[in-house]
Amino acid sequence: MRWLTLTHTQRHHAATKTIGGGHIYQGRYKSFIVSTDEHFLTLCRYVERNALRAGLVQRAEDWRWSSLWIRINAAEKAKKFLASWPVPESTNYLSWINEQEEREIIDSIRSAIRRGNPFGRKEWAQKIVKQFSLESTFRTRGRPRKGT
Repeated sequence: MRWLTLTHTQRHHAATKTIGGGHIYQGRYKSFIVSTDEHFLTLCRYVERNALRAGLVQRAEDWRWSSLWIRINAAEKAKKFLASWPVPESTNYLSWINEQEEREIIDSIRSAIRRGNPFGRKEWAQKIVKQFSLESTFRTRGRPRKGT
């Protein structure tokens, strides 16, 4: 995705004879290891709740530019632009998505987005960190303090 978005940005700037201070999709795509189907659905919920969390709508499905709105309201032709999920969504997904998220879950997701650390139960994440040498994703940034 990085190569694709960078190439698209460079072509856009060349065609419009503009100079960008960053690329169009700056910070847009992230990847990290996810533990279970439940954790995957929690991430989908986090993304599809963005407009609701920001106070732009009363219900998540009301945000016309979201994948949730497309999945519920759009014509079949438009739905084809969305990828199929690797797991089925639960029967109560729509009511669940509109419930308030726990602060701890939001913080955990934001950490995974920002640092690339695995998203799942702590025990599982520690195992994955060791297995794939991802220790840096949990360390604080910068130089360690000098001991006195």
